[in-house]
Amino acid sequence: MNNKLKQFILLAGDIAILYSSLYLTLLIRYRQMPTGELWHGHLAPFTAIFFVWILIFYIAGLYNLHLAVNNADFFKLTLRSIAIAGLLSLAFFYLTPRITIAPKRNLLIYIIVFSLLFHLWRRIYNNLLKSYLPKNNIAIIGINGLAKELIQELEEKPHLGQKIAFIIGDNNEDKINNIPVIKGTDNLDELIREKNIDTIILTSNPNESSELRSSLFKCLRLKINYVSLSRFYENLTGKIPVESLSQMWFLENLNEGNKAWFDLFKRTYDIILAVLILSVTAVFWPIIAIAIKLESKGPVFIKMPRNGKDNNKFKMFKFRTMKEEGNDRSPTAHNDPRITKFGSFLRKTRLDEIPQTLNILKGEMSFVGPRPERPELAKELEKQIPFYKERTLVKPGVTGWDQVSGEYHSPSYEDSLKKIQYDLFYIKNRSIYLDLSIILKTISTVLSRKGL
Repeated sequence: MNNKLKQFILLAGDIAILYSSLYLTLLIRYRQMPTGELWHGHLAPFTAIFFVWILIFYIAGLYNLHLAVNNADFFKLTLRSIAIAGLLSLAFFYLTPRITIAPKRNLLIYIIVFSLLFHLWRRIYNNLLKSYLPKNNIAIIGINGLAKELIQELEEKPHLGQKIAFIIGDNNEDKINNIPVIKGTDNLDELIREKNIDTIILTSNPNESSELRSSLFKCLRLKINYVSLSRFYENLTGKIPVESLSQMWFLENLNEGNKAWFDLFKRTYDIILAVLILSVTAVFWPIIAIAIKLESKGPVFIKMPRNGKDNNKFKMFKFRTMKEEGNDRSPTAHNDPRITKFGSFLRKTRLDEIPQTLNILKGEMSFVGPRPERPELAKELEKQIPFYKERTLVKPGVTGWDQVSGEYHSPSYEDSLKKIQYDLFYIKNRSIYLDLSIILKTISTVLSRKGL
């Protein structure tokens, strides 16, 4: 079962629980089987709020299979999502006077019933995912640092449904993380039949070994999926392995000519969203300005030099969140003492980023893309990290794939190396779906007030 199918089953189960809970709510509330009239009277308005509930669950990450584990954090996240969905549902019913049903008691009963059924359903599903649903049996041919990283990743996340049956390698180890290491590929076809292998992960190009080519050719009739280690790693983690980067990687993977229509659409929605956000937030700008000025001396806005598309320099606008006294303009650190109290609030709510809508209207930025870097820092990182400059092949963004990865990355070399893996994944795979996913996950980050 691939991840898309698992997520579809998860979504279908949630929808079934939403409607089953409504039926049980009416049964409990009226102490009789719901009549057709009663059911249809509730069906339309509740279907409208169910759409919002599913959207909230998606934003909260409840369809992320990497989070599908039965721990306290997962269920805390679930309860918070249901609470937000319940409050929005209450507001919907009271702000829509044409709905004739009285929702107060029904909605309260519904939330209790749904919470119990949803909790039970997700616990069953997560246990099935981890222990009982069919696993995709994998064999790895060749062993290197990236392969070991992949092995560790799959061992820590058994609910992803990927099981490594054996490794073929020439090293001296008999086992790696309790996975048998087999020498040579002579009996590869027999091993595949015996272990019921679905997918073979190749750490090197078969063109480089006639022996490996011959062994793989013998397995042609076994209907095995062959995938490179870098591609499998990319699909699993959402980032590009640095080891796979070369000039040929960019030539083979970045078909920029095919992105022309997407880039046009992206520019259109950037302008529409920027105008909408400016219209809604304009009334708050004077309030934010006064609060900034009252807390510390200095300008309301700061203009920060940044590298834009194709490494062109531009000034990025932000509300000032730091003290000006003694500020050496060095990169922000975790719990940075220069950040003011109101500045901390602006950062955690991402309100300090609102002036970047002006950069978007000017065409210097987009809502989604790699975060723009300081020119002096980028210059140093280009010397240390291969292909670092290629992250400027697209416009920088207010938010990006790296920002919703769940990891905090500082401007250090080590973190910048991780950051470019996410940035290149976005550049390669950018699409309407991926942009929408990043925007929704950013909303989740803002609502949870995670930030520097």
